[in-house]
Amino acid sequence: MKIGAHISIAGSIELSIKRALVVGCDTFQIFTRNPRSWTTKELSEDAISNFQNSVLESKLWPIYAHMPYLPNIASPETEMWNKSILHLKEELVRCDALKIPYIITHLGSPKGSKKEKGISNVVKALNKVFKKYKGKCVILLENTAGKDGRLGSSIEDICDIISRIRNQDNIGFCLDTCHAFASGYDLRSSEIVKDMLNGIDECVSLNKLLLIHSNDSKFDLGSGKDRHEHIGLGCIGEDGFKTILREKRIRKVPFICETPVDDRRDDKGNLEYLRQLLMKI
Repeated sequence: MKIGAHISIAGSIELSIKRALVVGCDTFQIFTRNPRSWTTKELSEDAISNFQNSVLESKLWPIYAHMPYLPNIASPETEMWNKSILHLKEELVRCDALKIPYIITHLGSPKGSKKEKGISNVVKALNKVFKKYKGKCVILLENTAGKDGRLGSSIEDICDIISRIRNQDNIGFCLDTCHAFASGYDLRSSEIVKDMLNGIDECVSLNKLLLIHSNDSKFDLGSGKDRHEHIGLGCIGEDGFKTILREKRIRKVPFICETPVDDRRDDKGNLEYLRQLLMKI
């Protein structure tokens, strides 16, 4: 099983590879730009070349990018919806230039509109993005904790959206363990984990599950709160992660931690802890 972490691109995007190696990643995730801004400068040819060469030398694979926080492809507001689509298109171009094969996005929020309208907006947005897209990058839809009416707390809804996308080669699923737990999926139960995976398999195939965000939860089951915790120190706990890892059907899916860095543990510590759990099951 490949295990990694979300890595900073501070200073230069190619520096993320050195940082990933230092903490012991087999795979890693980055933002390709400032995630809290609509504006960004274009990647230079040198930055692109240096990143690609460093990835090849490192043997780290696969690489994942994460969409910035501001776009909202579920938005009922036309200006925001169109702006979000444009931003997603731009990010796909950046990923193709960097040869990053996957990009993760949240579904966004319908902002007071009905959930069905938000889901419809997401499907329309993705199909619009893919209408002229000829690249290879795969968009992974990430489940959410469900806070503030954000779409994606229901894994069934995400699978439904995936099934309605024309470009099936360019769409997949990213499962966040903290978000699933916060939205009511008790991952401490082997039966619930099995039922969840069976549901994904029946709707869109488990082959669509291409990444697991491996995060413990600071708050209890069904809290709706998106607060990540160190693996084994949160409410999912060590036994919960053992339950998840025992599922042989997901052993080939990369696990990426988006956990805190503090005086209790850093990224390297969480990767080591996860590997130790694998050895115990």
